[in-house]
Amino acid sequence: MEPVTFGVGYVDCTILFVEHKNQTLAQLRLCSAHQDQKLWYNCLSVQDMDNIQNITQGMHELKFGEVAGSLPQEIIQEILIRLPVKSMVKCTSVCKAWKSMIINPSFIRTHLSLTVDDVHLLLHRVSGLEVTTFLGKTVMDKVDDEVHSVHYDNQAFDEYTKIEFTIPRKQELWNSHLRVVGICDGLFCLADDIYRYGYNFFIWNPAIRKLLTLPKPNVRFETHRGYDASIGFGFDAMTNNYKVVRVVTLLDQRGTPTLAEVYSLATRTWSSLGCVSPTCLTDGRASSAFVNGVLHWPVFCKTNGGLYYFILTFDLDKEVFRKIPMPKIIQWKYDLGLRLSVSDNRKSIALFTMDNRCEDSFLEIWVMKEYGMKESWTKLITLGPQGPERLLPRALYFRKSGEVLVLLTDKSRQELVSLDLVSKQFKNLGISGYQYCNVGFYKESLVLLNKSNANSY
Repeated sequence: MEPVTFGVGYVDCTILFVEHKNQTLAQLRLCSAHQDQKLWYNCLSVQDMDNIQNITQGMHELKFGEVAGSLPQEIIQEILIRLPVKSMVKCTSVCKAWKSMIINPSFIRTHLSLTVDDVHLLLHRVSGLEVTTFLGKTVMDKVDDEVHSVHYDNQAFDEYTKIEFTIPRKQELWNSHLRVVGICDGLFCLADDIYRYGYNFFIWNPAIRKLLTLPKPNVRFETHRGYDASIGFGFDAMTNNYKVVRVVTLLDQRGTPTLAEVYSLATRTWSSLGCVSPTCLTDGRASSAFVNGVLHWPVFCKTNGGLYYFILTFDLDKEVFRKIPMPKIIQWKYDLGLRLSVSDNRKSIALFTMDNRCEDSFLEIWVMKEYGMKESWTKLITLGPQGPERLLPRALYFRKSGEVLVLLTDKSRQELVSLDLVSKQFKNLGISGYQYCNVGFYKESLVLLNKSNANSY
């Protein structure tokens, strides 16, 4: 590992990582600006240890307690905060002082700010037995294989790690698998509503193996009858709070009003926001994009002149809805597929439009080059069916290279490829055979570590 250098007050610190008895140790060098003396300490790093017994034994061998007790708390914090998340979780069992330091909200936010360089994408794939219901909707009746994998976003897309996920009381779910609503700061928001009405919602941190079960929302079939619901998940930086927002169009009520409710991780409750303004109708399970503290959904509106699309936005701090116009050329069509994503290194939004109803099926990729400026909408590419099998392209997510992850689909399979927007060439990523696939930006974090109501598994 490369040396780490940082400053604490008048002291310059350098950590040199060395091997000792098949374990990774950190040699800490302290150099004071007020004196020529240079102090060296042998300090233990626990990143390669498997359990707390190994940590305790290593600390005893190096007389680590004596050393750590003589170091300023700022230096201990600088050492701990640079460890991998898995190691920091183990460190909470070393002593009460370390646990108190690591679960402190300030420590958790500082750690998040340090993990900005590594770009990973979470891929959620599901395959199984599909059946068609009497309403003409195809649902997955039985799951054969479900994979959550974290991929390092390198050119080959070949470095990845599978994530274990266990849902408590899984037999109580209404659907065969969960839907990933959004990913923010290492947290996943999962919803049990992909095919049928369901009210199991979870916030999950796979890095620390913690799962938070949300209470049932206020708007449900038994309270309001039929509805379409879109959900978003993001972070309110002003109040240091994570929120789940649910936008619900009531299908069986006069005027089909759209209501909204928000779940606060801080208060652990759902609260009603009343009717959404501007007036709109949401498409069930529409995709959301979280950019600049704002959630975004594709919606449509009825007027005397017909129907038109726009992007509904919700500011998590001010808790106010607004709208962003879509490109004027995009006209309302029944079953036109709309998907929102992030672009420009998660600083703006992208819009993927898909029409798969006929031989002239197409995919269009649009980006908003200047966030919030409707004049900056730019169409990057239009694609039709691909290859002799005429596989239909469906865009998922922008990569850091500027390429786009795309699913090539037909009725029996899906194949994940990477699209170069300049050459218009596809690169096969060796991932196929799944009926459901979703992707999003991911980085490991400690969020939820200090939440007593989150279950460890």
